[in-house]
Amino acid sequence: MAPILAIRDATLYYGSRRLWAQLNLTVEPGELVAVLGANGSGKTSLLRVILGQQRLTNGTVTIAGHSAHRGSKDIGYVPQQRRIDTLTPLRARDLVGLGLDGHRWGLPLPGGGRRRRVDAILGEVGASGFANRPVWLLSGGEQQRVRIAQALVSEPKLLLCDEPLLALDPHSQQATTALVDERRRAENTAVLFVTHEINPVLPYVDRVLYLAGGQFRIGSVAEVLNSETLSEMYQTPVDVIRTGERLLVAGVPGQSAVHHDDVASAS
Repeated sequence: MAPILAIRDATLYYGSRRLWAQLNLTVEPGELVAVLGANGSGKTSLLRVILGQQRLTNGTVTIAGHSAHRGSKDIGYVPQQRRIDTLTPLRARDLVGLGLDGHRWGLPLPGGGRRRRVDAILGEVGASGFANRPVWLLSGGEQQRVRIAQALVSEPKLLLCDEPLLALDPHSQQATTALVDERRRAENTAVLFVTHEINPVLPYVDRVLYLAGGQFRIGSVAEVLNSETLSEMYQTPVDVIRTGERLLVAGVPGQSAVHHDDVASAS
């Protein structure tokens, strides 16, 4: 089968600063690729390129055989979690519905088909019980279920997840990653999963894309997440310790810094 995502010879600079160069990555149907790296390494910038919101310095990106562009129906996007204003009147089902017709001017699409589709995806992600509740009243884990439903309601071929585990408790992190994995296996959806929290994702990862210091590495967890590879990328000793089914990465420069958007940090 043809890859869902194909990135060829991609280079991205912000001014004189190189985020990465000559990046080549293909993501197959049903494959889950975790995107890792320190703050400011270009993880969110990569998603913006795929979404057609950021132009490459050099190279090409295609999704399902078409050049990357804004509003691609082949892409579902789960953004970084943001605080929702308490005055926001949107219910959970309203937010999900925007995934079907939020790009349109005027009123939502009419007819019972839209409602049935929204109800179906809310059920698939376990959100039917709070479908009519205002979004701002939902817990962090519940909000993430709704955001995933919004990203999946249009049945995309590629799902982009930008730090979907931020600010979630361990149980919600596990539930969120299991939900994404269940969907990609059921529908053969390709997934690019940006995260700082690697351990909840480890059981589901097919490959890792690691960005650091203007470089990248792509391979299995064992091939990329090891002391030798990360020490070479960061040009400083980095220890990767495996304890049972968990990994501990120690010594990455800036790893204790507060997370911030890659685009802002790179500008």
